[in-house]
Amino acid sequence: MNVKVAIAGGGPAGMVLGFLLARAGIEVAVLEKHGDFLRDFRGDTIHPSTLDIMGELGLLDAFLALPHSQVTQFSGVVNDKVYPFVDLSHVPTHCKFLAFMPQWDFLNFLAERGRSYPAFHLLMETEAVDTLKEGGRIAGVRAVSPQGEMEIRAELTIGADGRHSTLRNAAQLPVKEFGAPIDVLWLRVPREPSDPGQVFGYIKNGKIFVMLMRDTYWQCAYVIPKGSFETIKARGLPEFRSGIAQQASFVADRVGALQSWDDVKLLTVQVDRLEQWYREGLLFIGDAAHAMSPIGGVGINLAVQDAVAAANILYPALAAGSAPDLQAVQRRRTFPTVMTQNLQLLIQNTFMSRILRDGVSKAPPKQPIFLELFRYFPLLRRVPARLIGVGFRPEHVRTPAA
Repeated sequence: MNVKVAIAGGGPAGMVLGFLLARAGIEVAVLEKHGDFLRDFRGDTIHPSTLDIMGELGLLDAFLALPHSQVTQFSGVVNDKVYPFVDLSHVPTHCKFLAFMPQWDFLNFLAERGRSYPAFHLLMETEAVDTLKEGGRIAGVRAVSPQGEMEIRAELTIGADGRHSTLRNAAQLPVKEFGAPIDVLWLRVPREPSDPGQVFGYIKNGKIFVMLMRDTYWQCAYVIPKGSFETIKARGLPEFRSGIAQQASFVADRVGALQSWDDVKLLTVQVDRLEQWYREGLLFIGDAAHAMSPIGGVGINLAVQDAVAAANILYPALAAGSAPDLQAVQRRRTFPTVMTQNLQLLIQNTFMSRILRDGVSKAPPKQPIFLELFRYFPLLRRVPARLIGVGFRPEHVRTPAA
C-alpha cells in the first residue's frame, strides 16, 4: 500500500490528524490495532478547546448530539468539606464547559466523518510493528493484520501509538523520564439519579478518589502510591471496597459491584517526553511524544492540539510534494508540553505525595490553605479553568477543506 502519510495509532491524536489531512486532500492511512474502539478505562474528557476545533470544522452540532454530559464547575471534597475550585463559565471559548463522552464515541465520530473523504483509509486490526527504512530515512511501516504481514510505504510516517509506542522503541530516539510517585486504579461504581452532581475528587484519610460522571455509573480513579497495587490486593477486596465507601459514602451500598480484581484496572503512571520528536520521514505526536500524568485529564486535549498543529505545519509541504519541516512541529508544541508536564509534576510530587504519605504515617490532616482561597475568591477559579479547559497554547484549524 502506498500513501502520502501513514499514521500508527487510531487514538485521538492519530484520528484527528488523519481526518484533517484527508479533509485537505492528502492521502492518509490510519492503522488501529484493535477491531473497534470499544475499550474502557480511557479518558473521556472533551475540553472546550477541542470543542472549538469541532466548531471550526463545522461538526460541533453533530458532535454534541452524541450522548454526553456537560460540566461547568468542579469541586473537591477534602476531609468532608466542599471546595469549589474550577469555573469554566468564563473561558475564552465558544463552549464554556467540559464534555464527558466515552472516547469510543469520539473516535467513531471522527472515523465516520473521515470515511466521507476518498483520501482517508482506516485500517482496523492492523498494527504497526516496525518502520521501513530506505537510505537512512523512514519510508513507511511494517504492519500485521488478520490477512498477514504487509508494508505500507509513505512519504511521512506518524507515530501516534501511545505511551507504549512500538514505533518509538523502533526509532530509538532519546527519552527524558521524569518518574511519578503515583499509580491509578480505574474502576466503575453504579450511579443513581439521587447521587450528587459532578465532584472532581474526594480526599480523606490519606487517600485520593476521583469520580467522573457517566449516565449509569461513575468512572473512578483511585490514586495509590507507586507500585503498591500488589500490597493492596493482598489485603483483600473487602478492605478495598471499604476504603472506597469511606471516601464517598453515598456509594457505600454499591461497592459490591466490584466482584473481583478483574473489575479494577491498573494505570501505571509515567511522565516522559522525547528529546527529539522526529527523524527523517518520521514524526511522533501525542502520548508517543510525551506521556502525560492523568492529573487534570488534559492528555487527550494535548494530543488533539498536537494533531491540529501538525496538520497546519505539514500540509503545505505535503500538498506541494516537498519535505515537511518536522522540527517545526516540535518547536510549536514543546512549550505547552513542558509547561503542562511541569505543572503536573508539581502537583503529583508535592500535593499528592504529601496526602498519600499522611495516609501511611497517620499524620493529622492539614488544612488546604490554597483551596480556602478558591472558596472565598471565586475569581481564582478561572485560573485552573483556563489551564484545564484551554491549555497553554490552543491550536486552530488552518488546513483547507478539499
